[in-house]
Amino acid sequence: MAEVLVNPTPEELRTFTEEMPETRISEYGNTNTQTTVLSRSAASTYVVGRESSGKTMTRQDYDAIAATQDAYIAEHDMIQIDGYIGNDPAMRTAARLLMEKRYANIAGMQQKLYFDRNDGAQPQVQVIYTPGLDAPGYPDDRVIAVDLDNYVTRVLNSDYFGESKKGGLRMWNDIVYNKGGLALHAGLKVIPTAHGDKVFMIIGLSGTGKTTTTFTTQNGSLPIQDDFVGLMPGGHAYGTENGCFAKTFGLDPDFEPSIHGAVVKPTAYLENVSMTDDGTVDFFNEHYTKNGRAVFEMSDLMTFGDARDVGPVDYLLILNRNENIIPAVSKLDLEQAAAFFMLGETTGTAAGGAAEEGKFLRVPGTNPFFPLPHGLQGNRLLELLATHPIETYLLNTGRVGGKDGDDRSKKLRIPDTSACVKGIAEQTIEFDEDPDFGYQVATSVPDLDDEERLRPRTLYERQGRGDDYAQIVERLKTERVAHLQQFTELSEEIIKAVG
Repeated sequence: MAEVLVNPTPEELRTFTEEMPETRISEYGNTNTQTTVLSRSAASTYVVGRESSGKTMTRQDYDAIAATQDAYIAEHDMIQIDGYIGNDPAMRTAARLLMEKRYANIAGMQQKLYFDRNDGAQPQVQVIYTPGLDAPGYPDDRVIAVDLDNYVTRVLNSDYFGESKKGGLRMWNDIVYNKGGLALHAGLKVIPTAHGDKVFMIIGLSGTGKTTTTFTTQNGSLPIQDDFVGLMPGGHAYGTENGCFAKTFGLDPDFEPSIHGAVVKPTAYLENVSMTDDGTVDFFNEHYTKNGRAVFEMSDLMTFGDARDVGPVDYLLILNRNENIIPAVSKLDLEQAAAFFMLGETTGTAAGGAAEEGKFLRVPGTNPFFPLPHGLQGNRLLELLATHPIETYLLNTGRVGGKDGDDRSKKLRIPDTSACVKGIAEQTIEFDEDPDFGYQVATSVPDLDDEERLRPRTLYERQGRGDDYAQIVERLKTERVAHLQQFTELSEEIIKAVG
């Protein structure tokens, strides 16, 4: 008879994971599981019976999925993991993962991200997850069905951990919105300065440098949260996770020592990280996927802070991994902040799968997990910014002047972005108005002595590409207005900010 193992210990989950045929032990003594599904399955994700930012399904179709999954669960051993999303009593949400035991690594990874919960109460949000069960008739025979009326998400036929993590946070988006706030796909950090501690919220699509920017150190800064934060009126920020789900491709101990140190601990869970038969790990090998991942607890980092100890947010950074004329750093007014937040411009990475990697994307709020109509995000952000002064900046974490491989282009490196973040914290960047887009562009940044990275127009003009620059400006203005106009709920003042 099938059984449900309720809240097994980390040691038990590690043992179950080692028994999986897809799992090997790395040179660091941690597990490395190779999955069939390599990234999020947006095409297979549906919200039940509501207007949504993505696909929808009827209640009847959902009930059929639920009945099929419940019948499957009755015949398969399962693991129940209970915890909290968030640790502040004012915002924390009781959560549960019910996971097929055959894929125990997902349960082990989720346990690291939840905050401890031992109250035995029923969950407010629940993810029911059966990787071994196909969903015929849905894209790739896979379905993620999101029931916001009951806060239950059912996942069929994906063995990628991200669907567990996202399943809870997607429903948490709805909870936070209903409380008057906004859940943001963002990191949170605190940077000490001569004028006191400064709180930064860093928004970015997966793979654009959000985690890197959060954990890169300026003035002994403390990372607080790396992936999801709730923003409430008055600039108050709330954390969600007790650990990190970090990308490992290109992980360099020289640039990211804290993340690297956590990833190589034996307690970390690796997923799809390149590894030889003898256990040697190669974070720079992309043969299987660039979307290698690791889950570890915040306590495995060199230093970290608690969101409950953090004051209101001072600065909001919107990351844009661009390839042409976006400066290293630009300063935005309130309406521009809401507009660029809604544009969510970036170059896609392996985190979004082959359909997104290397392509120019616009993902509203850089939050692919917001389940409601997207226009609501932009309006709510503008409302929240009006309740507390949060200076907002656009940071390019990609290149200026062209794509990778174009010798006319210049890469914006981790130290470049770090210099911009430090300059923002210390208020040492000099700005001037950009004649094309109306935002403020830097004329100088301490420790970033390159005018062409700060003002890409100068790079294009030096190379005799001034006409190319002008054409890109006009194209972006036209495209941006048209893109924002499709969100019928969006305030007109936000759309005008990019016109």
